[in-house]
Amino acid sequence: MSRNLSPTELKRLHRDWRRRSDLRCSLILDGVQQPYNVGALIRSAAAYRAERIWAVDPTPDPGDPKVARTALGCDRFLEWERAASGPDAVVAARAAGFRVVGIELTDDAVPMYELDLGPSICLVVGHEDRGIKKDTLAVLDDVAFLPQLGKVGSLNVAQAGTVAFYEASRQRLTR
Repeated sequence: MSRNLSPTELKRLHRDWRRRSDLRCSLILDGVQQPYNVGALIRSAAAYRAERIWAVDPTPDPGDPKVARTALGCDRFLEWERAASGPDAVVAARAAGFRVVGIELTDDAVPMYELDLGPSICLVVGHEDRGIKKDTLAVLDDVAFLPQLGKVGSLNVAQAGTVAFYEASRQRLTR
């Protein structure tokens, strides 16, 4: 019969999984506007060991009370940096050694699982309704989408970011 893990067992489990992966990841928030989405993305980024988040206006800061309520203090596990624009954030991510992949529904996007994401990936997500800005899309290394089987055409930006982090992590764990 299954039982819940104790706090010590849970720490051991996560430590063992961390040792199995050499994934380096980060995130660009290209105008994600809703504080609760930003907080959820911070939490997911921390859960997948992201190093840094680059934020492009109008993305709210981690200190915003609504962001903080959802992030639950996870911002302390990552670096946070403002970028003047999406392309500036992409340049900074590349300079830090990351391949930059947008998660967006475009005419040239490929299913994320078909991309070999490699050991150093920076994911880009955009505004909840308008997506990644055109000037940012123009400078990305790749654009990927998350195939969906239901009748809903897209996910909430925080959910999509979390699924994308999972796929990057899965690829490194199963290579």
